[in-house]
Order: sequence, then structure tokens, then C-alpha cells
Amino acid sequence: MTTHPVAAVLFDMDGTLVDSERLWDVALHELAATYGGRLSEATRRAMVGSSMATSMQLLHTDLDQPWRDPAAGIAFLERRVAELFVTGLEWRPGALALLRAVRAAAIPTALVTSTARALVEVALETLGRDSFDVVVCGDEVSATKPHPAPYLTAAGLLQVPIERCVAIEDSPTGVASALASGAAVLAVPSEVPLDEAEGLHLLETLATVDVEFLAGLLVSRDEPATIGVITES
Repeated sequence: MTTHPVAAVLFDMDGTLVDSERLWDVALHELAATYGGRLSEATRRAMVGSSMATSMQLLHTDLDQPWRDPAAGIAFLERRVAELFVTGLEWRPGALALLRAVRAAAIPTALVTSTARALVEVALETLGRDSFDVVVCGDEVSATKPHPAPYLTAAGLLQVPIERCVAIEDSPTGVASALASGAAVLAVPSEVPLDEAEGLHLLETLATVDVEFLAGLLVSRDEPATIGVITES
């Protein structure tokens, strides 16, 4: 029996598989309004891919209201985003087809997200509960992205070497986490531009990505180190 070169594919959720960052935008701006303020675009961009705790710290600093209770803000966001997830989640271009292709190839998959379990459970109604062999949520790991713990946890649960995994991300925070874990990293920017980095492969869309392409990322990492930047023509 031939072993596939890709041991597992580790998918980020928000902004990678589903276009959910715009739903977070709604909830975050509503929360800022309840505090009598307005969330700046620069701070909103800094939140992309981060944990809820980090986002609350950024929000309170941005509004010059450091005394705010982060737990209350998190509770507001979880309640509001859950409402928006029920009817507003849409797949990112090419994401569903790629996920199906990976599953059809019998390659193990993981969902690796900074979002808390309660919200992920809502999102799985769209993503499909049988689409992933394991799900790693932001409130279930010792450290959140950009720390490598989420991706290392996923590989450990799947019992595969992280060096033979491909992680798919969209944010600077997520990319930093995936690169630090040792996975091969494919990134498709969503809300925030990404800088070139050694070992990072950039695409404008997942629409042209297939299983063979993912396998090629592992082959290329075994060659002399280069900055892998791929753009659509």
C-alpha cells in the first residue's frame, strides 16, 4: 500500500475555509458601539487570527477603555457571532472543493482555529462534522496562535509528523503559528495582506489548488530553502 506524501492537511477556519471575518466585523463594531466608541480599522486588522482575549485587549486599548471587563466582551461576541454564523457563513473560493478532494484522497484532516469551541460547533453545521478527523479550538490548547501549540496539538492527535503536514492559513498570526510548528504552509490572504517569508507559499485563491499541489509543497521544502511565492496569472 502506497503512503501519500501528505500525512495530513490542517485547515484554519475563519477567513480560510469560510468568509467569517466579515461576520466578526459586524459583532466587533457593534460591541465597540455599545461602549460608546468606534473600532479603528488598524486595530481590527490586528485582531485577525488572534484569540478572543487578545482581541479584547486590543479593543479596550483602541477605545482608551482599559478598565473594561474582557469576559463581558467575549460573552457579547460569542452570542452575537453565533447568531450570525447560523445563516451568514459562506465558503471561501475553492475551499469546499479542496476539502472534499483531500477527504476523497483519504488524507487525514484537522480544523485548527483560534475560535472557541462553542462557536466552532455552530460553524460545523456548515463545514460538516465529518469533514475533519480532529478539531482543535482556541480555548482547548495551552497557547493560541501565533504560538505553534495549536498545529502541534492537531498533528499529535492525528498521530502524524508535523513536518509531513500542510497547514492552510490566511492571517499573519495563523501563518506564524503554522511556520513555527514545522508544517509546510500555504496561505491565501483574506482580510490582511501577508508578507513573503521563508517556507511560506502564497496564493491568491484556493480555487486552483488540488491534492497534487499540496504534495508538491512538501517536495519543494526538501529542496534548498527559498521563499515560495505563487500568484495567479
